[in-house]
Amino acid sequence: MISAENITVRFEDKLVLERFSLQIPDTGLTALSGPSGCGKTTLLRVLAGLQGTEVGTVSVPSRPVLLFQEDRLLPWRTVGEHIADVLPRSRRGEVSRWLELVELAGEENRYPAALSGGMGRRLALARALALGGGLLLLDEPFTGVDFPRAERILRRIRALGVPVLLSSHEGEVVALCDRVIPLEGPPLRVKSE
Repeated sequence: MISAENITVRFEDKLVLERFSLQIPDTGLTALSGPSGCGKTTLLRVLAGLQGTEVGTVSVPSRPVLLFQEDRLLPWRTVGEHIADVLPRSRRGEVSRWLELVELAGEENRYPAALSGGMGRRLALARALALGGGLLLLDEPFTGVDFPRAERILRRIRALGVPVLLSSHEGEVVALCDRVIPLEGPPLRVKSE
């Protein structure tokens, strides 16, 4: 199980998570659905080990990988170099595999400035996927990506066999997941039906 037990996170005087608890299976695709600013990104950062908590415990599979909301692309690195940079030398031959997964095959030599917003998002996603890990935490992975393409990519991500926890405002994307956790806040809480 992936779990957060009684976690509290505060930024100055703003309480974002207050004794928040959540348990989800460590298989398949789980969507976090809720309005902007409710605390979804903070929760993902806690699960990735990038955000400390005042109290509480977290249990996740080894080596979680977080795709940030921002693409965080390096303007001086090509598309192919963005992927090669995160792969060990022994796996450098996999660059095309990850670009094909996100439908960026043939774009290896382009720089981020030459990509559309959706292409940049897919490159950031490919880079996160190439890192590997025991849990994929995807924060708004399909911003600017048309739904048919997002659906195809999500199908390929599912085939990787790694548990995925994604945050999305896009109802069509959320509907493709195995389970949906409706959230509200702050402070973050599971929305009562």
